[in-house]
Parts: sequence; structure tokens; C-alpha cells
Amino acid sequence: MNEPFAERVRRCQRGLADRGAAALVASPGPVLTYLTGVEESPSERHFLAVVPRDGPPVVVAPAMYGAELEAAPVDRAVLWGDGDNPVEALASAFETAGLEPESEADETTLLDDRLWTTFAQDVRGLFPDTTYGLASDVIEPLRLRKDRLERTTLRQAGNVADRVSMTLRKRGEEVVGLTERELAEEIDRLLEAEGGRGTAFDTIVAAGENGARPHHQPGDRPIEAGDPVVLDFGAFVDADLESGQARYPGDQTRTMVFAGEPPEGYREVHETVARAQQAAVEYVEPGVTAESVDAVAREIIADAGYGDAFVHRTGHGVGLEVHEPPYIVEGNEQALEPGMVFSVEPGIYLEGEFGVRLEDLVVVTEDGCERLNATPLDWACEGACQ
Repeated sequence: MNEPFAERVRRCQRGLADRGAAALVASPGPVLTYLTGVEESPSERHFLAVVPRDGPPVVVAPAMYGAELEAAPVDRAVLWGDGDNPVEALASAFETAGLEPESEADETTLLDDRLWTTFAQDVRGLFPDTTYGLASDVIEPLRLRKDRLERTTLRQAGNVADRVSMTLRKRGEEVVGLTERELAEEIDRLLEAEGGRGTAFDTIVAAGENGARPHHQPGDRPIEAGDPVVLDFGAFVDADLESGQARYPGDQTRTMVFAGEPPEGYREVHETVARAQQAAVEYVEPGVTAESVDAVAREIIADAGYGDAFVHRTGHGVGLEVHEPPYIVEGNEQALEPGMVFSVEPGIYLEGEFGVRLEDLVVVTEDGCERLNATPLDWACEGACQ
């Protein structure tokens, strides 16, 4: 198993030892990808990884995935065919990992939080006297702090979003007349042309009054001169790995006016959100809590008279998933640490009028933070009134 996966497994095993757990079972999803570089979607077939407290992980998978596993940083695998009993293959994987099925030992096994019940029951059937817990107890603290490869890939994803954002800004009045859906489709094409590997989430284009809905789905509303348009988008970028797979997303939001005069009050609202976003970013440093970053942005918006119009948290962690810890929200007393990556995205939403949201990703450094997006926060494009 090559780096960085070998180091991640070592850290996971130290966590298992500290927790007094014998093993961790991962299923297709972020935990499996994080530890083994195997990227696969969940299905009805048994595709799991057993990570023992000592020794390399063992992947149990359908035989059709043999070539993919050979190319991945996986040293040990148990393959089963469609005519085989997959539970027997699972038992063999545990044995290969040094864990005997039907053991009466009072051990603890941590199961992937997203392990399907049918697979969890199979594990429980093999180890009926084992105590079970959640893999997140060990994995979440590891994934919170991104390693150098992850940070590099997230920067690249931020650059992809930046280039698309600047392209849109330069188009200015050319955008007027397009529907929200048409512009969203164009953004998706631009993300791919700039090196993205699929959109990280459904692209948001919300014009005029639709901008007051934070997660508006693009529709047939035409974009008109003077419309504030909320644009929230990002693409996955592949990590530069010798073997294995891992994709990391970009996530950027800008609110632009492509042409004409914006509605009354828009300039004040946009300026307020921009101040809140900038203040929250500048506040980020090791040791401050996630909820205190939220409070910085929220106080500025509340003091401007728009407190009730800021209807969501200030941010969310970003890594193998677009939304993951740490969540930048009231009540989260998690102290920030170097390597954590999350969004800072305050917003104001005025029902029936417009909305404004500004979002950048940041990574916590030793003495502050680094923005992973570098495009202007300004709302005016070529052709719009300044």
C-alpha cells in the first residue's frame, strides 16, 4: 500500500487501538476511498474493506472488480463470484485479517456509518458476541485535517471554479435572455472544459426573486437586465495519485448582475454580505471555534438589520464530500486546527425580491487561513451599472 493511504491506515489503526477496537469495516463511500483509494458506489453486492488493528486492510469484493483492485493500493483482497456465497467470502476476509468468525472474544468492531443494514447483519452474524460502534469515532478526526495531497487537490478544484467564475463575469450582458437552466448547463460545460471531472453538486442559478431560495433549482425563468443572480457551482478534481482514486470538489458562490441597474437596496445587501464574509475569513485561525466563526458573520448581518434573513449556517467542511465536518454553525464548539477545510458563505435572502450569497473555501493554516478561491466578490459584470 503506497502513500498517502498507508499513512492513513496507520493513523486509523492507532485510533482503533486507542478506542480498544479490533477492526473497522468500511463500505463503498468516502471512508473506503479515504483508506484504500477504492472509489465505488454502493450496490447489493458485498464490497467491503476490513481494517484490522494490526496488519494491512483486506478488501472483499465481487470478482469482476479484480482488475480495479490490482490497480489500487490494496495489498490483500478476497474475491467472490456471482455463484459463490458472499458471506463466506466475508468470513475469509476477516480470517485473512487475523480475526476469527464465531469468536467468543469480547471485542469491538466499528462499522461504517453508512454500511447497509444487510451487510451489517452479515457481520453481526459472523461475530455475534462482538460489541459494535461507529467508524466515525475513529475516522472523522482523521478526515477533519486534510493532508498535503488533499489540500493541493482542493486548491486545484478552487482554481477550476475561479476560471469559470471569471469567464461568466466577462460575458456580462451576453447572459441576459438565457434561462436559469440554460446558464446552469453552460456552467457545467465550462467546468468540464476547465478540467473538472463532473459537477460536485447540482449547479445553482437563481435569478431575481428566486435568489431568495438558498437551494433553488434552475428553471425556465429568463435572466433579465438588473437581475441579481446567485451562482453556486463547483467540480470534482482527481487527486494526483500513483494508484487508487480520490476526487475532491470545488464550491464557490458569487452573486452577480450581468447588465443594467440592480434593484433598490441590492447594493447595501451585497456590501453587508461581503463585509460579513470577509470578517469571518479574517477571523479564522487555529484554536477559535467553528461556532465563533459563524457568530462573526452573523453579527455583522444582524447589526445591518438582516438577521432574520440569514437562514442557514455560515459554512460546512469540504473534502471527499461536499458537505462534511466541521460545520460552521452555532453550537459547534469544535476548535479549528491546521488542515481543516470549509466554506465561508453568509447570505441574505429577501423573499419576493432577491438573495445574496458569497462563498469561498478556506484551509486553516498555522497562523490563520488561506482562501482557496481568488475571484472578486464584486457583483458588477461588464455591462452592469457600477
